[in-house]
Amino acid sequence: MTSKLDNLFDYVQERCLWQFASRAWDRTENIEGVLSQVGVLLKKRQPAPETPAERLHLADAKVLVNDCRQRYDWIDAIPPEEVDRVLEGLKDRLLDVTITRSKNRELNHSLY
Repeated sequence: MTSKLDNLFDYVQERCLWQFASRAWDRTENIEGVLSQVGVLLKKRQPAPETPAERLHLADAKVLVNDCRQRYDWIDAIPPEEVDRVLEGLKDRLLDVTITRSKNRELNHSLY
């Protein structure tokens, strides 16, 4: 699982701008929203976005999943319970890097 998580983390850090919104709450919302839609797609379920934000997250998730399918042959072979563990680990790592350990003090500025 660690190598899968490392592969996904490296890909997201290199190619996905949705993790770098200007505020901590927005970064958290994007990371959780996109990765939840990635989980739906990897489990081969039909997504049902209801809000504009959910549709945006789904669009980003589709790009991520399609690129990962081209790069990683193991992506569609992950059992559903492992999908949840990998994505939870990815979410935790992204939140840690982009928010907790970020040196950008504007992320939590009270005037924004």
